[in-house]
Amino acid sequence: MIRYVTGDLLKSKAAAIAHGVAPNDSFNQGLAHALREAWPAMYKDFRHYCQTKHPKSGGVWTWGGVDGVRMIALFTQEAAYDHGSKPGKATTAHVNHALKALAAEVRKEGFKSLAVPRFATGVGGLDWNDVKPLVEHHLADLDIPVYVYEHYVAGQSADETA
Repeated sequence: MIRYVTGDLLKSKAAAIAHGVAPNDSFNQGLAHALREAWPAMYKDFRHYCQTKHPKSGGVWTWGGVDGVRMIALFTQEAAYDHGSKPGKATTAHVNHALKALAAEVRKEGFKSLAVPRFATGVGGLDWNDVKPLVEHHLADLDIPVYVYEHYVAGQSADETA
C-alpha cells in the first residue's frame, strides 16, 4: 500500500528508510548529506562497503544501526570515480533496477513498513513524473505501508498512519 505524504523523511517511524545515491558517493549533497549528518556510522560503513565490494549502479546496500534504524541505499546514479568526486546523474534504468532490488530486499528482510523519497529527482536530475510510475510498479505490491515523501517540509513529521 503506497501512501503519499508530506514531511521530513528523517522524522519517519518506518521500519526502513530507502534513499538514492551513487556507488562511492560522498554524501555531500541533498538527502544523502542529511543522512550522513544524522548517522555518521552509516556513512563510514557505506564507504567501507564501496571500497571492498565495488557495487554497480542499479543495486542496493542495507545498513542497520545500533538504535534499530535500517537504511537501504539504492544505487540510482552513475558511480563517483574517486572519494570526494561528484557522482554522475541518475538514469531511469538504474532506478528501475534498484527499485526491483529494493522490493526483493524488503521481502527478504521482512520489513513492516518503508519510507522513501522522490528517488533520483534532486541531485540525480530525473523528473518525478518519470520516476513515480517506477516506484508504483515495484513497491505497490508490497504487503506493507510504503510512505512516499512526495513533498519535503523540514522538521515536520508526516502522517504515517496506515
